[in-house]
Amino acid sequence: MDSKTLFSAIEKKIRRLCLTDFPCGNGPWRRTKNGPDEAETESPDVLLDLLRYPRSPWMYSDSWSPQAAELRELAVTEPKRLRRDFILRYFKTIRITGKNVSCIDEGLLKFSKLEELVLSGNLISEIPAKHLPSTLKILELRANRLSSLRGLASSPPPQLQYLGLGSNGLGSHQDICDLTGRQWPRLACLDLSNCYFQEQKFLVSALETLPCLKTLTLKGNPFTMAPSYPGFTVDSLPELSCLDSSWLTTEDRYNFFGLARMKEMVEDVASVTLSLTRLRGIPDPLMHVDKKAAEFPIVIYKYFISYQFFKHPMLDNQGEVGESKPDTSKDDSVRPRRGSVKNTGKKVSTAVPAVNADETELPLHATPKLSWSECADLNYTLTYSVSCLGALKRFFIRGLRLDLMEEKTLLWPAPSEEAHQVKASPPKGKKGKKEQKVKTPPKKKKGPPELVRDPPIRKLLNSVHIPMQSLVSGGQRVKTVCNFGPLHVEPPAKQEEETEKKTKGDKKKDKKKDDKEAKQKQSKSFERQKTPKGKGKDAKKRDMDERTVLPTPVPVVPVTVELSVELEKWKTVSDALCGVMPAENA
Repeated sequence: MDSKTLFSAIEKKIRRLCLTDFPCGNGPWRRTKNGPDEAETESPDVLLDLLRYPRSPWMYSDSWSPQAAELRELAVTEPKRLRRDFILRYFKTIRITGKNVSCIDEGLLKFSKLEELVLSGNLISEIPAKHLPSTLKILELRANRLSSLRGLASSPPPQLQYLGLGSNGLGSHQDICDLTGRQWPRLACLDLSNCYFQEQKFLVSALETLPCLKTLTLKGNPFTMAPSYPGFTVDSLPELSCLDSSWLTTEDRYNFFGLARMKEMVEDVASVTLSLTRLRGIPDPLMHVDKKAAEFPIVIYKYFISYQFFKHPMLDNQGEVGESKPDTSKDDSVRPRRGSVKNTGKKVSTAVPAVNADETELPLHATPKLSWSECADLNYTLTYSVSCLGALKRFFIRGLRLDLMEEKTLLWPAPSEEAHQVKASPPKGKKGKKEQKVKTPPKKKKGPPELVRDPPIRKLLNSVHIPMQSLVSGGQRVKTVCNFGPLHVEPPAKQEEETEKKTKGDKKKDKKKDDKEAKQKQSKSFERQKTPKGKGKDAKKRDMDERTVLPTPVPVVPVTVELSVELEKWKTVSDALCGVMPAENA
């Protein structure tokens, strides 16, 4: 795609003003003082009404510049003044947004009285300062493709008071060096929101050199998720009046007083606490189980929530990543089969491992596995310390995904030792010798059978996506009830298909039995048809009771779990000294 220059986009806007067409300009429709008073001509007052009347087809509603409507009226009252140089010098404000402008060319210098330039939502990747008018006071470059401030900071407009750089790819060490008072001596308002600055102390030390800075916007940067923000910034910039669209009060100054001198406590590390509590709505998996079914296998169902997040310090009561120890550790009669995975249950160090910024896949975590109940309390809370704030910001923008998992385990009786014991054959000897007797060990008393378990079968029941973008844009907590939707329990397969233990003879017997029952039902139905008419109502009612069994309706209940994700924030200096979250947020 060819680059689109800024001057060509402005010229296109000027041509659409139609300064020489009706009702503007010097045309035959204009009534002059010395000319004849004809019916086809109009006075200047009538022509101005055509420009100003809201329902007029010549009404100009484009708001790209307030001087545009003024020029159209000037083209009616004083059309002789509208020369090209006069038009270009007349503009003080120009807004070209969302027009795919990718290049700021030197044609912009022709607007010698330009004070405000808004170029949001374009494709600009570089700002050559030499192409900006020296009269410029407001420069808005939000949502472009800027990745460096070197071109703009080389010789910026000396009168610039407002600079908007939000939603750009800025955040390098060099970008911070280009935001000092040496380049911007009169800058009073600075917007750096939704960029990628991660070093709070280094950025604040550069902003301290701006002598006129009063309004600052930093929300959406990775370092704003650290506990020390905004306290450290507020205390380090005493002349600041507004931070992130909020006016700073005397109470704010008092709460964070002295934090700027505690730079050793300020770290660019976010502390995220994730909690999962009540899990409701899972249907009973044993509601369709036949009570007359075989004793084995014994089926155990467990449920848990899994999700992807950064590495975290493990708790002492946990085994594998985010999972509790298996319940079978308490029962010595249950042992795993070959191929199953054992959980060692060893304690893991509480040291926080370093987070690699280049990791594409995050570790998988899971809550403890719980047996079925109408309302299961997961009681799952973990605090994560994330040092790669840029990766954390991208993760929160994508959102958190929770997976509802079901784990099914089959328990079988272990094969007895007698079954494996082979009878010893008598030794070969000479004829006439008596055969030696084989001593059999004494029989042990029969106790409960030892059980072995198959490897668990895990099944994804449903997933839910939770938006987390508010934690990036200044929010501190996301608390919601995640809805997985209703789940339906299908009746289990026939026992013959699961166990496959019945012989062909048993199947033939079952078939004969079914044929016999079918004949009995046919005979009963034939007898019902012969009932007299006087007993029709009672017979019909009795038949309905015998043949029809109305299923009890089961209400559809969605599966929900309560989720809370919270960023730790220092509300006062004492919170920083204690190193814990405030009581109201704990």
